[in-house]
Amino acid sequence: MATKDDGSVVVELATSHPGFADAVYRQRRNAIAALALGHTPGDPIPTAEYTDEEHQVWALVTKELAVKHRKYAVREFLDATGRLGLPQDRIPQLQEVGDLLEPLTGFRYLPAAGLVPLREFYGVLADGLFHSTQYIRHHSVPLYTPEPDVVHEVIGHANTLASPRFAALYRAAGRAARQVETDAALEFVSKVFWFTLEFGVMREDGEPRAYGAGILSSYGEIEEFRGMDIRPLDLAAMGTTHYDITKYQEVLFEAASFDHLEDTVGAFWDTCDDDTVARLLAASSV
Repeated sequence: MATKDDGSVVVELATSHPGFADAVYRQRRNAIAALALGHTPGDPIPTAEYTDEEHQVWALVTKELAVKHRKYAVREFLDATGRLGLPQDRIPQLQEVGDLLEPLTGFRYLPAAGLVPLREFYGVLADGLFHSTQYIRHHSVPLYTPEPDVVHEVIGHANTLASPRFAALYRAAGRAARQVETDAALEFVSKVFWFTLEFGVMREDGEPRAYGAGILSSYGEIEEFRGMDIRPLDLAAMGTTHYDITKYQEVLFEAASFDHLEDTVGAFWDTCDDDTVARLLAASSV
């Protein structure tokens, strides 16, 4: 992403991106990114004027994912989804999402033009704030996106954040990001987040069910995750395992229960510092 001399914003898309050759889509991506860059925290989030075609993409993905969620998602996510009550036929504005979330768990959204630096993204979670993009995937492949879009940020994360138990874990991750000082420790904290709140699996009713927003917002990956290499929850392993954001995750970590997730990952985030992470890193290299 680049800002030109005239103040306009240009979002760089890879040649393999579904919207690369679509001039209209690219102009909309630029305009939506500019909304985020021009936002002042504390002010109402600027409205993104979505097209009918974009609303149709949201409606289709919402309908299809709802079927998958009933089959594969943990109960806590399903209950939270019901409480939040996101619109199913149109893309909600981020201001609207925050207005729905705040009475439930205190969380609100911040608009993001693209990737947010790790320390900033995770740090504000402690304040009940979540950075989110506003654009939606290209209409030619409504069930696929090469990058986090509003479907991932809202269907995946907002529904999760409507659960007080999950919201407490997000806040704990934010506090951990603020507690650590070294880049290595911050990366460790972020990887634990990745393998839990983004791509976490939990044993429920005798089978693995998804609670990570990355799985729950992916039409394809939610059908495939049970066939991946699912390992027991392990802080040192999660904090040091390499992952590729462009592919389905080949290695996943499973919590035995929600209590297990809170007692292991939540407790780690609540108490971790640079020394704690250094010890875990040392143990993982033995």
